[in-house]
Amino acid sequence: MRQVSGTSALPAPRRFAWMLSPYALPLHALRILAKCALPLIIWFSLGRLVRWGLLLLAATVSHGSWYQARLVLVMFLFTLVVMTSLATTVGMLYVVREALLETRARRAGGEAKESLLGALNRTALVFAGIYTTWGFVKEDAHDFMNIDMMRQPDRLVLDGGSGDKSGVMAGLMNLDPKVSLATMVVAYGVKWYFGRRHEAGNGRFSGVLATFGELAFAFYGINAVGAVVGARSDWIGGRSAVAAWHDLVAGAEGGIPGWQQVSEWLGEVWPYVIEALAVPLAWLTVGILVYGAYAEDTQTTIRGTRLEQAAVHLERTHDWTRRALAKLSAGWTGRWIPLLNSLRLTARGGAPLFGLFALCYVGLHIGGDFLGRAGRYLTASEEPYLWFATGEPVGYVTDLVVTLVTMCLIAATFDLAATRARTEGRAEGREPVTAGSAEPGRPSPSS
Repeated sequence: MRQVSGTSALPAPRRFAWMLSPYALPLHALRILAKCALPLIIWFSLGRLVRWGLLLLAATVSHGSWYQARLVLVMFLFTLVVMTSLATTVGMLYVVREALLETRARRAGGEAKESLLGALNRTALVFAGIYTTWGFVKEDAHDFMNIDMMRQPDRLVLDGGSGDKSGVMAGLMNLDPKVSLATMVVAYGVKWYFGRRHEAGNGRFSGVLATFGELAFAFYGINAVGAVVGARSDWIGGRSAVAAWHDLVAGAEGGIPGWQQVSEWLGEVWPYVIEALAVPLAWLTVGILVYGAYAEDTQTTIRGTRLEQAAVHLERTHDWTRRALAKLSAGWTGRWIPLLNSLRLTARGGAPLFGLFALCYVGLHIGGDFLGRAGRYLTASEEPYLWFATGEPVGYVTDLVVTLVTMCLIAATFDLAATRARTEGRAEGREPVTAGSAEPGRPSPSS
């Protein structure tokens, strides 16, 4: 990929300097929204329609004869629901890329236009990890149960009164552990095969199919793992190591002054830290992936830092040692490394940029809650059950506004961070590294 050699694609330094200021982030996001509102609305509406149709089909299939076979199909459809969320998010971010200053600079540098499938294939695996580890999938499960209950609102009560198990809202939980284990093995095979192909750079859809296998492996395995954990929870709780840990914590609370107050304060503050910082950064990670400015491994995150030398020594250790450390750190790296990559790129635009992004993200979602309340207030009526008809349109409009502005906010944050890094690198006389350039030994997204 050729580097940008000119400045024709970038705004003039003096006249448009304010456009590169981190404090111009809200205006930049609104500018992108004004240019790309129609395709964004189309992508959101189609994604919502397909998602709703899959959830309704899954809820319908979850009742009847051949119950366990039906639940296998329900899990398959639920996996497609998450894949639909992936495609919708990537599609919305993709359609606004031509409105970004960074994209114009890449085009001026000779970078070819990447297809939507290319961006989707690159983004899929990390999106699946973020979507599951940060609990976004809970909303899909909640919507499935709501749709299943609303299809037959009286069946749950009638079957409960007669002592029968209706299976309402339980389509994701009633899969037999043995069937769950068998399907889990098949899903793992799909995940392993296409994951290897994706690592080797083979197959246009290998990343998407590996993601499908990854999600199916997690969803099909929930019941099998839950059965094992539930059967052994008493045994685990009674082991001496676990008991000793609880005794140690209890002793610290009684022996260290202020320990209990600090732990309680952290317990109250931590959820807000996650919602205000980690979750916005997770969605920013997805945006950076779509625009091709991301490296998914730990090695790239620590490059240029003091930890890089420690990693060199680790590579010289025994193969078993590296494997053991990889297994022990898998959960941490899968949860935090993508966020650290995003934070490192965003930091190139300055701390005010990320701070303002997080502030706008939180304020937008708080405003969305008030918008939903206002919609329910304006459509309230004395007619019984009218909210059945008005609730969904109000929810659709609220989600539409919040999602569209969020996507534009993510795109604007990436645009400012990448553009500022490029212009600052040129001003310092060093060769700028384009945000979408390939890492050593890794092909460029546009190649």
